[in-house]
Amino acid sequence: MEVTKTAQLPLQLHGQLITPQSPEYATARQVFNGMINKHPALIAWCATVDDVVTMVNYAREQHLPLAVRGGGHNAAGSGVCDDGVVIDLSGMKRIDVDAQKQTVRVEGGCLLRELDAKTHEYGLTVPTGINGTTGVGGLTLGGGLGYLTRQCGLTIDNLLEATVVLADGRVVNASATEHEDLFWAIRGGGGNFGVVTSFLFRAHPIGTVVAGPMLYELADAKAIMQWYRTYISDAPDTINGWFAFLTVPPGPPFPEHLHLKKMCAIVWCYSGPAEDADTVFGPIRAMKTPALDLVGPMPVPVMQGLFDALYPPGLHAYWKADFVRELSDEAIDIHLRHAAQLPTMLSTMHLYPINGAAARVDNQATAWNYRDATWSMVIVGFDADPANDTLITNWTRHYWQELHPHGAGGAYVNFMMDEGEDRVRATYGTNYDRLATIKTKYDPANLFRVNQNIRPR
Repeated sequence: MEVTKTAQLPLQLHGQLITPQSPEYATARQVFNGMINKHPALIAWCATVDDVVTMVNYAREQHLPLAVRGGGHNAAGSGVCDDGVVIDLSGMKRIDVDAQKQTVRVEGGCLLRELDAKTHEYGLTVPTGINGTTGVGGLTLGGGLGYLTRQCGLTIDNLLEATVVLADGRVVNASATEHEDLFWAIRGGGGNFGVVTSFLFRAHPIGTVVAGPMLYELADAKAIMQWYRTYISDAPDTINGWFAFLTVPPGPPFPEHLHLKKMCAIVWCYSGPAEDADTVFGPIRAMKTPALDLVGPMPVPVMQGLFDALYPPGLHAYWKADFVRELSDEAIDIHLRHAAQLPTMLSTMHLYPINGAAARVDNQATAWNYRDATWSMVIVGFDADPANDTLITNWTRHYWQELHPHGAGGAYVNFMMDEGEDRVRATYGTNYDRLATIKTKYDPANLFRVNQNIRPR
């Protein structure tokens, strides 16, 4: 890196340039996953699209690795890199809601909780994820899976257009009528094609939902999973429920007799008419009385942040994932063996439904290639103590290795670590070649490679 050129950069930025000598550097290089420990040469806190263009051009001209950080929530730590440039969008948080058109334009540095708070003022919601601390940008580019997937589709199914800074520094709009190939690719193709500085979403008139977890004894988990696999496959779109294994946290709202107990849960979200909620949940409660039932009416922003306090930034985490079409009895038995050995209080396994509205979009309509799967599964070893890195990593890997033969092949890119090209190809399946062609058109030198990378031809 030429020091003279680096020294000139702050004069060209509306934001701030952070170097290893800056007092903010130690904090600025951190991402959500505390297991990631990388040291970039430069971090640009961008304030405008022009700042992003400046830094893209600089990284390209200086042949430096380039990472893009929205919320920094990515499991693999793709929001940071060693010895390269980080474009940090966290200063770009403008949100504009058009209540009449039911659309919202969001800049690339926004978090889900910020988006939810703004749209909630208008009684609207954009379907996103399950943690308020997640960045809008990374979540969307990977597909966008969450509480409202069965009701409203994936986040990408609600994306109308995006502003993208390309590898050559051009700024373009991608939509169904402009740069249609790029618009197709960024809906699930991750950050492979440019820096998305703003998104235009369709919003839905959902303000309050009936939601929350129902917890069951681990001894009942097999029966619960067998019931759940049938129920969620045929359930109306207005209800979503993701399954989890967990250890009950030792504090409110959990009663003391359940503290630190290994259990299973289904976290529900019903978005239909409130007066019908008792009718919807009646058969669920009748199937098996939960050991703890925390389902009730709540604003969408509250639902989105239910677990944020449990999973603050900086925890060490190791993730493995698969798409799942069928939950066989054999697979359930594997789940139960590993659930009984949850290695730390925060370690978990989740099954997120991706049927309902999301499944009625064709596999080739967007880069996301597993519309025919029923769930996106993720296994995560979590702990605050770095001394437990090996423990949580081994548990996650062994659990996944046993289950992988029962999966559909690929995985949700937002749940993947650095797992190599074969896993990326498996994830995009028949869409991979088209993605590689579009990558070659927009980023032939693979500038945007700090991600689940799709190589140009």
